[in-house]
Amino acid sequence: MPTLQIAEGILLPFLGTSLGAAMVFVLKREIPQNVQKALTGFAAGVMVAASFWSLLQPALESSEAMGRLSFVPAAVGFMVGIAIQNFPEGAIVSMPLRAEGMSKAKTFWCGVLSGAVEPVAAVVTIMAASLVVPMLPYLLAFAAGAMMYVVVEELVPEMSEGEHSNVGTIAFSFGFVLMMVLDVALG
Repeated sequence: MPTLQIAEGILLPFLGTSLGAAMVFVLKREIPQNVQKALTGFAAGVMVAASFWSLLQPALESSEAMGRLSFVPAAVGFMVGIAIQNFPEGAIVSMPLRAEGMSKAKTFWCGVLSGAVEPVAAVVTIMAASLVVPMLPYLLAFAAGAMMYVVVEELVPEMSEGEHSNVGTIAFSFGFVLMMVLDVALG
């Protein structure tokens, strides 16, 4: 894999988190309910698509040598990810801090720093790749299970409650399709 692709893969999640944190400069202290439903639905759609195309599908493909049992790493990793993911992921950091009265600049930097772990973890993972490769299908599926837990436990109920739940559902669809297109096209 070329170095530029690796750098993009490492920095894109961090950039996305940083851009999300920058929303404190655009939005008011409290997010209007329809905007919150749309953002939550969009995030849920992205996470569901990423869980499949970026995590579960590669987990299944990397264990094809197991023949009929190639589903085992993906199934085990997914269920372990669901089982231990019982706390909010913390993907939305800046806006609640802003709503509590923290300054825009401070909430922005808190949001940016919450995403700083992603490139650091990616570099550590790349350096330890030879040790991780045999466990990769389990780890990919674990991440998918953890994401799906957050989506089903936290995001879907939030985007669906109250009036105008269709806003969250439509945004979910856009998030899902965007992530699918990006993952398949950029492969």
